[in-house]
Amino acid sequence: MSQQQKIEELTQKLSALKDQKDMLNDEAEEWAEKRDKLNEQFRSLRAEILGLRDERDNQNEEVKELKRQRDEAKTEFHAKIQELKELNQEIKALIKKRSSRSFQGIQREFEQIEWKIQTTTLSLNEEKELVKQVKPLEIQLNIYRKLDQLNQKRIQLKAELNALKTKSELFHQKLTENAQTSQQIHTKMLEKIGEAKKLKEEADSLHQLFLQTRGKIRPIQEEILEISAQIKAFREEAEKEEEKEKKKDEEALREKLEQQAREKLRRGEKLSWEEFQLLAEKGIVAQD
Repeated sequence: MSQQQKIEELTQKLSALKDQKDMLNDEAEEWAEKRDKLNEQFRSLRAEILGLRDERDNQNEEVKELKRQRDEAKTEFHAKIQELKELNQEIKALIKKRSSRSFQGIQREFEQIEWKIQTTTLSLNEEKELVKQVKPLEIQLNIYRKLDQLNQKRIQLKAELNALKTKSELFHQKLTENAQTSQQIHTKMLEKIGEAKKLKEEADSLHQLFLQTRGKIRPIQEEILEISAQIKAFREEAEKEEEKEKKKDEEALREKLEQQAREKLRRGEKLSWEEFQLLAEKGIVAQD
């Protein structure tokens, strides 16, 4: 097989290899594009997941604060209950000491005796007797006044208890709503994490296909370089052969011209400048 035939055969093989390489490059690029799209979706999902996590954590912090406020309200409620119990006991104890007479009747009697002491001329014994009568009336009036104060305080305590109960219920309702919202966000976040995991697995799978395809290109590229080197070597060798043949042809032509010049010289014919130069180089004729 001639050098040219070898070059043509290798050139055809090189072209086929380049086509194969281009096809694999296109395939690798396609895998890379699909992988990059999935990775972009993954990054977007990850950002959404982080946002959901922050939102969930904020809800949890609010739930925690609402629990604290609810428990604080409950503690205060129980303290008020205890205070009310003690107040009721105090009221019961005073009721036992209270006269069966009405406050108005006792007040009226107390004022009449006081008026009598202040406006009537009394002996010492009479005044002592009246003062003696006033003292239990004053005690009963103080009991009535104290009971009135305690009853007012009981009314206020009951109002505070109702307010604390309502407040605690509102805290509980709000934290329940927030806890449900937090759970919904957490569930959504877990769904997004599942989606992100699936996307990442698909992207990693496409990346492996990309690497496998690139791996197929490497030996082809090495073969392309090897064949290119062979073609270059064959061309250089062909050029050398061509140069050798050219020199051989030139040498044959020179010999032919020299032979013709010798015959012309022998016959005494006029030489051309080229023929003269050729014979002069051989030392056959002298140059002036």
